[in-house]
Amino acid sequence: MDRPLRVAALASGRGSNLAALIAARLPIEFVLVGSDKASAGALAVAAESGIPTVALNPRDYATRTDFDRALFGRVADAGADLLVLAGFMRIIDAGVVADWEGRAINVHPSLLPKYRGLHTHRRCLEAGDAEHGASVHFVTAELDGGPVVAQARIPVRQDDTEASLATRLLVEEHRLLPAVVGAIASGRLRWEGGAVFDGDPLTTPLDITELL
Repeated sequence: MDRPLRVAALASGRGSNLAALIAARLPIEFVLVGSDKASAGALAVAAESGIPTVALNPRDYATRTDFDRALFGRVADAGADLLVLAGFMRIIDAGVVADWEGRAINVHPSLLPKYRGLHTHRRCLEAGDAEHGASVHFVTAELDGGPVVAQARIPVRQDDTEASLATRLLVEEHRLLPAVVGAIASGRLRWEGGAVFDGDPLTTPLDITELL
């Protein structure tokens, strides 16, 4: 590619992963940050960096599919090569996701396939796990079920609470997501009907250290 990778992001919350991605100063061009919430902190993070933003209200659309098509249509109109779901807290219509196969990634706070969905830190503690982590995966119609490309791990401490575990893991998320986007921007990680890293099919998730 003879130009920077064009990246769009969708987020529903405060935008800390987006802020980490921006701060990483990767060879990418942010073309849009979108949200399903006009009050999302991620929109303010984007605006402060001069990135175009859009917020659409799901209640303004007759169906979930209509909303998804409208929002993802804005992403497509922005010319994004890669869509990053950085805390976008909605289940996306399968047909809409299919149009972005191999061009959309998500960061999730668990060692997938463990703990898909919500309350991952609580579920990790309740299970008595010795370690916790974050995953970045390609997005498919299956909730948090797409091919995992990279993970970061932390030990679970005896005195950990949901809050402390979440705080420590967020530091790793802020390293992991930029590392994966950087690998995509450089061409090391790409999609060829499946994830390929440095020319070889990716059969197991990379450790973050392999990307840094």
